[in-house]
Amino acid sequence: MLKYLSIRDFVIVASLELDFSSGFTALTGETGAGKSILLDALSLALGERGDGGMVRAGCERAEITAEFDIAALPALQTWLDEQELSGDEGVCLLRRVLDVGGRSRGFINGRSATMQQMREAGEWLLDIHGQHAHQSLLRQDAQRDLLDAYAGLGDEAAQVASAFRVWQALDVRCRELSQNAAAVAAERELLAFQKRELETLDFSAEMWQETQSEYARLSHAASLLETAEFGIEVLNEADSSCLAQLSTLIGKVEAGSAFDPALGETLQLLISAQAELQEAVYGLRHYQRRLEADPQRLRELERSIQTVVDAARKYRATPEELPQVQARIVTRLAELGGDAEVDELQQHAAQARETYLLQAGHLSVQRDRAAQTLAQEISVAMQTLAMQGGQFAVALNALLEPNAHGLEAVEFQVAANPGMPLRALAKTASGGELARISLAIQVALSEVAHVPTLIFDEVDSGIGGRVAEIVGQLLKRLGRRHQVLCVTHLPQVAAAADAQWQVNKTSRDGITFSSITVLSAAQRVDEIARMLGGIQLTDTTRKHAAEMLGYAA
Repeated sequence: MLKYLSIRDFVIVASLELDFSSGFTALTGETGAGKSILLDALSLALGERGDGGMVRAGCERAEITAEFDIAALPALQTWLDEQELSGDEGVCLLRRVLDVGGRSRGFINGRSATMQQMREAGEWLLDIHGQHAHQSLLRQDAQRDLLDAYAGLGDEAAQVASAFRVWQALDVRCRELSQNAAAVAAERELLAFQKRELETLDFSAEMWQETQSEYARLSHAASLLETAEFGIEVLNEADSSCLAQLSTLIGKVEAGSAFDPALGETLQLLISAQAELQEAVYGLRHYQRRLEADPQRLRELERSIQTVVDAARKYRATPEELPQVQARIVTRLAELGGDAEVDELQQHAAQARETYLLQAGHLSVQRDRAAQTLAQEISVAMQTLAMQGGQFAVALNALLEPNAHGLEAVEFQVAANPGMPLRALAKTASGGELARISLAIQVALSEVAHVPTLIFDEVDSGIGGRVAEIVGQLLKRLGRRHQVLCVTHLPQVAAAADAQWQVNKTSRDGITFSSITVLSAAQRVDEIARMLGGIQLTDTTRKHAAEMLGYAA
């Protein structure tokens, strides 16, 4: 539950520190004193959107810190551990800083946290019921969500929505294939032909390189033979060939070395050169014998190269890109699938539909059971909220087409007076009746809620007298199971509280400040009297206030 709240420079609050206790606490004060600022600050601490206008005039930033006791919330502690946001055992500390430029930062247990993480933590900690909650009560989607929340069917509803999306995705795919069957068949036939064509081509980068090299060699065979013959002639067969002249030179140098040993090194170099030139002659003769003009093979290579070039031009690619083209064709064929795959897809779609209908049917049974219980509970509450003889019902109307929310539309119905037929809440209830029914529903939901702290922001607007007294008792009853805070303008509601805080607004030097005072027993009498009698307090109003407090206790 909420243990401590610190507010700094927020709207008209300069500095405020509050310690909270269990039970039912009422927040009262003059109209416009800023009673809802406390709730706005808590909402900000729990990750709600904020803007620079929330920073108190003349200040750089606002800061909200809220401390919660989470000893009874093991699921939250586990979540904090998973998010690496754990702090002291049994404690969750939320802090939000908002600067005048609208930028904000959030912290959980002193560690930086995203707004999403702060909102997720807040879902375990606190529920705020606003005074305009009954306005959304007219929408059928809100009515469905309220029923599911009352019955604890959030997970089941999410599973049904997920099953519906799976079914619809498969169903759409099946319809697309059926509607485009002719086009798909034509595309599949073309792709299959192209696949066979490229497979027959049997192209590979290595073979393409070898083919080009062989073609280049054969197409220049005459020139290459001429080059080899010229080399042999120059080196060995001409009258003044290199080897003949080199042999004569070697003989002379060898003879000279007998008289001067210094020519020995030169002689060795010449002998080495002679050996290498002789090897070159052998190599050219071997090349000459191996290289033969082969016109037939050359024509074969020309046809092979032309086939590859034509295929590349057809598929608007270079020859080297043909393997990638073939891979894309194979991939697309796999995407289109064959008739067997279409049949399999239809089977999957049918199975997905059966799964959805099974889960949705189970959800419908649980909703029907919860609808009867909720209707009975609200009908009983209506009798105590100045709607004697009224009846509340939750109708589950079968849909012509199932949707992500199930097989039925949820409709809240009411007969505000005895003998009147049940009709849709949106068409029959007045504003005051809506407010009371909304309160009854919120109380019913709060009874089954696992959130430890419940805050009601003037949900008692539009009621008074004996009904207000009953509302106070309802909130007091809730306070036995939850920590309850209620912003109220009704003395009957405030009198039922276990504790009462007064919100005051003052002005100093033209600057407005808001503060909160925890009222003593005597101060509560004066505050209740003020709420009863207005500005001028009398002994009569004080006596009435004391009696009201005593009766509520």
